[in-house]
Amino acid sequence: MREGPGHSGRGNAGDGDIPGRDLLYDLAACLRFYSRLPVPRLPGEPDPHATPDFRTVPRMLPIAGLVLALPAALVLVAAKGLGLGPFLAATLAVAASCLVTGALHEDGLADLADGFGGGATPERRLEIMRDSRIGSYGGIALVLALALRIGALATLLDRTGALATAAALVLAAALSRIAALAPMVILAPARPDGASASVGRPGKATVGLAAGIGLVLCLLAVPFGLPPGGLLLMAGLAVMAVLALTAIAQARIGGQTGDVVGGCQQVGEIAALLGLILAVPA
Repeated sequence: MREGPGHSGRGNAGDGDIPGRDLLYDLAACLRFYSRLPVPRLPGEPDPHATPDFRTVPRMLPIAGLVLALPAALVLVAAKGLGLGPFLAATLAVAASCLVTGALHEDGLADLADGFGGGATPERRLEIMRDSRIGSYGGIALVLALALRIGALATLLDRTGALATAAALVLAAALSRIAALAPMVILAPARPDGASASVGRPGKATVGLAAGIGLVLCLLAVPFGLPPGGLLLMAGLAVMAVLALTAIAQARIGGQTGDVVGGCQQVGEIAALLGLILAVPA
């Protein structure tokens, strides 16, 4: 029987010798849920295939975002070092990101765009969002999102260099995933039988820890050449973009779904990269 939200499944207090093991379990759950990485079962970990409890698991989202973005950052640095140029390096980096995550958030953005753009009522919009086929609104949203991410990374490569852009890529991945918790915290699930309703909603302690880790990552990015003002703009614009999309979701479907969360991550990442560009001289 599948464990419901709220069941930690951590075992007894004396089991295992892993310091901070609950955080490690949450990190592993995030990596499995948000990517196609082959994450092995950790010693003493409960069922690795159980539905994650989103009341606690998202506290490790910033670290998971960092891990998921590292392959793309390495591809970007290597491609630039091989002389492929900013556009090709940025394109390969975004392609690597999609491979690692299985285009999970991109799929959510496409479904959200189709539903919000093609439905006349909340019920019809939710029905369209459940359809796995991509329509014109979803296709346009995907093309624009990919173009904006590639263009932003190529611009940063021109202005800041490979290492600073790689740091920005990793940081944007982490900050956008923290910001994308907003619809889960602010809005009720739009479907009582949907995935968002079954996984639970992040609590204040979970969001607070995720935000704290995000702040630490921002500070660690400064030595890579990212300006403090740019870091503030990255975080601020990511939050603003996600809150705007959250408000649209409330107006269009009366709540949030997994597609809304995925779309928020995408617009948050784009907004974060654009915020940094605004702070870096041309």
